[in-house]
Amino acid sequence: MIQLGDTMIDLNDPLTLAAVIAGAVAVLVLILLTMTVRRAGKSTDAVQYVAAQVGRLSQDVHALGQGQHQLAGNIQTVSDAQANAQVKVVQTMETRLAEVQAQMAERLSDNAVRSARSLAEMQERMKDTLAGSSEKTTKSLTALQERLATIDRAQTNIEKLSGDVLSLQDILSNKQRRGMFGEIQLNDIVSKALPADSYALQYTLSNGKRADCLVHLPNPPGPIVIDAKFPFEAYEAYAAADTQELQKIALRDLGNAVRKHIKDIAERYIIEGETADGAIMFLPSEAVYAELHARLPDVVRAGFDARVWIVSPTTCMATLNTMRAILKDARMREQAGEIRKALRLLHRDVEIIGEKAGKLEIHLRQAGDDVSGVLTAATRAGKRADRLDNFDFEELAPETADASPLIPPKE
Repeated sequence: MIQLGDTMIDLNDPLTLAAVIAGAVAVLVLILLTMTVRRAGKSTDAVQYVAAQVGRLSQDVHALGQGQHQLAGNIQTVSDAQANAQVKVVQTMETRLAEVQAQMAERLSDNAVRSARSLAEMQERMKDTLAGSSEKTTKSLTALQERLATIDRAQTNIEKLSGDVLSLQDILSNKQRRGMFGEIQLNDIVSKALPADSYALQYTLSNGKRADCLVHLPNPPGPIVIDAKFPFEAYEAYAAADTQELQKIALRDLGNAVRKHIKDIAERYIIEGETADGAIMFLPSEAVYAELHARLPDVVRAGFDARVWIVSPTTCMATLNTMRAILKDARMREQAGEIRKALRLLHRDVEIIGEKAGKLEIHLRQAGDDVSGVLTAATRAGKRADRLDNFDFEELAPETADASPLIPPKE
């Protein structure tokens, strides 16, 4: 861009460029004319040559004007073509933009539909998931409630068991109740092991002493007494002792307590001519029984010497089963006469069965003979029937003499 005063000259414009070139050519012509005039005096040839050159230059200028005009037309054509191209490009761009907008709208519509479907499917899945979660939660809560109910029942049982333990402690802390505890346990074991008519509970002897249980064994050995004893205080002190010295003292007290029970049973429940020459002391605790045999064997031997046998719940059951076998053997001996009588009757029944079997054998033999005769007669009748069927009357011969009766004569 060149500014001359208030006028702006654009060198990129073809018309401006052509005008500049024309001006430059005109200036060049003036320069040449000036030089020609200055040299006019040199020769006519030179003037003519210059005139010819000027004429040619004029033609060139005219040709240049025509070229400039043609260039202006071409420039206008190009400008129109460029404008048309720009219009076409704009129209194409608008069309393409409309197509793109339509495609975008279509894609947006498809995306919206897919999004709606996905949202609906997600909502369905969420509903299913929530329903499943709700069902699982309900089941879990139901199971939790059942477990809580079970825990409540277990807690109730624990509380009841705690009460039972406290009651047991109360029972064991009282000497009279402790004795009742041992008696109840003894009664339960005896009732399970022996028949009801083979023992007596709380039986009073001739010396006025009452035994916890008297088992009616046959002579020998005779009725034997079982008495329940429970040295709980001495055993509790032994279990609570935390030093070796205290354990030694408590163990000695436990031995003394058991020795006293052995002495009492030997003096009260062994009566010559009325009971067996021995008695049984029942300890309702396996722990006390185990400690006696492990730590106080001399006390156990003292019981053997006094003919007082110490038993626990387990060994008492085994002892009672032995007594039951003795009672069963004694009752079998008592019933020996009845057994012999039953055997004689059984022998007579066997003889009668033998006689009946012999008679039945005779009848069966006779029946077999009768069946044999019937089969023979049937065979002959079949042969005669065959002959009659073939009309072979000539071969028929009288056979009445050889025929045997169907039923043989009775003897």
